[in-house]
Amino acid sequence: MNMPEHAPLTVLETYQLHGGAWPKLRSDHLAERSWLDRFCDLIPTGGTVLDIGCGSGLPVAGDLIGRGFKITGVDGTPAMLELFQHNLPGVEAHLIDMRKLAFDRRFSGLLAWDSLFHLSPSDQRGMFACFHAHAESGAPLMFTSGSSEGEAIGDLEGDPLYHGSLDSEEYQSLLDKAGFVVLDHVFEDPSCDFRTIWLAKRKE
Repeated sequence: MNMPEHAPLTVLETYQLHGGAWPKLRSDHLAERSWLDRFCDLIPTGGTVLDIGCGSGLPVAGDLIGRGFKITGVDGTPAMLELFQHNLPGVEAHLIDMRKLAFDRRFSGLLAWDSLFHLSPSDQRGMFACFHAHAESGAPLMFTSGSSEGEAIGDLEGDPLYHGSLDSEEYQSLLDKAGFVVLDHVFEDPSCDFRTIWLAKRKE
């Protein structure tokens, strides 16, 4: 009789298992610097940024702190949150699955860099109301997505790592319905390690 295979690891389980390896895999080089410049230009001096899927905090959150912004990090895995707190002691951070975000305050900017695309297409659709609920009037929202609609399985240290994406038209529609205007969208930007990037702003 064939024995049942083990269920594949979820994204959170994979990051929990291999969180300690992440600093070696994630270069300190800020390929995203020019995009962060544009994001930060839209935030008032000393403003607050909600870093959704903050990971280890380096290099992105650390860069934002260096620019004088107040960061609130959220991540769904204790291992990654522990790295964040070690790297950025004293910075506000919470163990929260992004799908369950429910802060009672709004932020000057929202960042979901290399994190939103780990959700299923269905769960991604639900995040846009959440973005609206946590963004101040005029606040920028920046996130990375897949380059086309679909699902893919990558790997982290040999274990599966899920990625999902909607198509560009649906992201545009969801942003519009959530009260955001798209400022820029670049498909597989060669200057940013070929990430597909969205920069939007909540309508005032």
